[in-house]
Amino acid sequence: MIDLSFSFSGKCWLWQSDAAAWHFISLPQDKSEEIKFFNDNMRHKKRGWGSVRVEATVGNTTWKTSIFPQAKTNIYILPIKAEVRKKEKILVDNEVFLTLKIDI
Repeated sequence: MIDLSFSFSGKCWLWQSDAAAWHFISLPQDKSEEIKFFNDNMRHKKRGWGSVRVEATVGNTTWKTSIFPQAKTNIYILPIKAEVRKKEKILVDNEVFLTLKIDI
């Protein structure tokens, strides 16, 4: 069974298109595999794009969001919104320590 709350460090990275730019942190491979197995086997309504609701905490900032599977790498990614980046002074390539709680 997946540990519904866990902490890890990850590097903030930027995905950019002509229309928008998004900042993400990639979850560890082992946790991504656990979450995917858990999400695939839960008897609850599936969410769009395979997303999973989470509560994320970075420093003193906690917010509710979703993580999304990234097909190319087979891991989940966490979007880091501008408000959080500003409050916690997160820049691209910064190593960030965070805690995630899976919201089931």
